[in-house]
Amino acid sequence: MSTPLSHRFCTAPLMDWSDRHCRYLWRLLSKHALLYTEMVTTGAIIHGDRESHLDFNLEEQPVALQLGGSDPDELARCAEIAEQWGYSELNLNCGCPSDRVQRGRFGACLMEEPDLVAECLGAMKSAVSIPVTVKHRIGIDDMEDYAGLTRFVEAQAQAGIETFIVHARKAWLNGLSPKENREVPPLKYNMVYQLKRDYPELEIVLNGGINTIEACREHLRQLDGVMLGRAAYQNPTLLAEVDSALFDGEPGPTPAEVIAGMLPYIERELSRGQRLNHITRHMMGLFQGVPGARRFRRHLSENAHTAGAGPEVLEQALALVTDAA
Repeated sequence: MSTPLSHRFCTAPLMDWSDRHCRYLWRLLSKHALLYTEMVTTGAIIHGDRESHLDFNLEEQPVALQLGGSDPDELARCAEIAEQWGYSELNLNCGCPSDRVQRGRFGACLMEEPDLVAECLGAMKSAVSIPVTVKHRIGIDDMEDYAGLTRFVEAQAQAGIETFIVHARKAWLNGLSPKENREVPPLKYNMVYQLKRDYPELEIVLNGGINTIEACREHLRQLDGVMLGRAAYQNPTLLAEVDSALFDGEPGPTPAEVIAGMLPYIERELSRGQRLNHITRHMMGLFQGVPGARRFRRHLSENAHTAGAGPEVLEQALALVTDAA
């Protein structure tokens, strides 16, 4: 039996960004957010360095693994491995529009093959006891708008999928770069709202263009959850508002308290051979809009990558902000 997870507020899978160091930082800011990994391909798990792709900190929980792939047997095998690894949820990527992903026959191009996706998700679901979900676009290329979306969703619902994370933009697989696909196709929130009205039994989570807690509240009046990506990464203190604003929880920590919480983690990771800048690169936005923020970022940029850099670099950067304040 799947353990229910709250999708009321989620952080998005962000390639090259939402690694385990980033997620540890995010968990300090919010106890209730559901955190997603970067997309990991089935090939990387089956043939690559499994530990580097799958290891996470227990403190991150609940954390969901996003998989990229289109072979039901391989996805089922990776699902079993991920459950044994301790993940709380598995998510199939049907939204990434990059050329590399298309060549691997996964990501947004799979929206053209709803029956194959249903076979993949069904195989994953049969292999594990943890929840299996799907993240997708509202459509791709010249796919019929709402009718095409509902055909895709109905096929996955028939395979037993209950949670759909919907990026409210089409993906244009030819002619737009991945960056342009995040910005150029218009956001169509009303289409996602309509999906929830037509399929009230499904859990519908909205992704795309959400930048504030107030916007989260607005969408949550009509939907089950929201997912934030770049806004959470570029201004991580936004996450400090989540628990009190959306879950009736305690107020989140201040940036200085977050840094205090990161210092023991940094000590631990450095002792395991990690480099300081691999951790602090996720902390650049902690003081966005605060006097001294630029000096904070500059100090980390100039010093965190040097050989032997340790927690003192972060403490020195913090002093530049508190002095300015």
